[in-house]
Amino acid sequence: MTYSVALAGKGGTGKTTLASLIIRFLSSEGKVPILAVDADPNANLAEGLGLEVKQTVGMMLATFIEEKFDFPQGMSKDAYIEYRLNELLVESEDVDLLVMGRGEGSGCYCYPNIVLRKYIDILTKNYSYVVLDNEAGMEHVSRRLSDHIDLMLLVSDYSIKGVRTAGRIRNLVEELKLEIGQQYFVINRTPEVLDTNLREEVERQRLNFLGMVPVDEKVYEYDLEGMPLINLPDNSKAVKTVNELMSKVILN
Repeated sequence: MTYSVALAGKGGTGKTTLASLIIRFLSSEGKVPILAVDADPNANLAEGLGLEVKQTVGMMLATFIEEKFDFPQGMSKDAYIEYRLNELLVESEDVDLLVMGRGEGSGCYCYPNIVLRKYIDILTKNYSYVVLDNEAGMEHVSRRLSDHIDLMLLVSDYSIKGVRTAGRIRNLVEELKLEIGQQYFVINRTPEVLDTNLREEVERQRLNFLGMVPVDEKVYEYDLEGMPLINLPDNSKAVKTVNELMSKVILN
């Protein structure tokens, strides 16, 4: 049975950083193989994982819509799209990556998106864990792209606006009656002590507070030098905190 983790929250809160560190944690615990799905149009999960992406799903779908292909004899449109999607999968020893990218072109994406969802449903069955790094805001939730999630992490930076966005996503998930196993709230890049106003806002938004990930100079250092965050050392404050938090909710 595949275990799925999804991250959601305001843009700029560090969801991709946390996704990279969650994947690092799973890999270090032998929880493999892992499928990482970068559903953010501003895709940069590949850099966090040290993988190279040549083409995104958005690029492939635009080509499919705007150009007419001669399908191989005996191959349906569904089968052809699935074949092309399989070519986009970036593979490594423990982690494979699928990057959604931006929708490109002016054509209708309805049919390809139906096939895409079906393909991802089939693909995830080949993995022990799936980590989904979502786009900013609530678009992915309102489109119901992910009906069942074992663990949803609502992520905020150290701001009231980020906490309120997480609260709106929580409300939307509740309204749509999405099937979520566990849902927790995490504040990223925090000082050692939470401000009273921020803590009170978390309570007002009825968020299930899991913990906070501290500011970590090593994360900034790796980012500036273009090094994959998945290679951060064990003594990194962010790594240690994410490991502790994930041990509580995934391993138990």
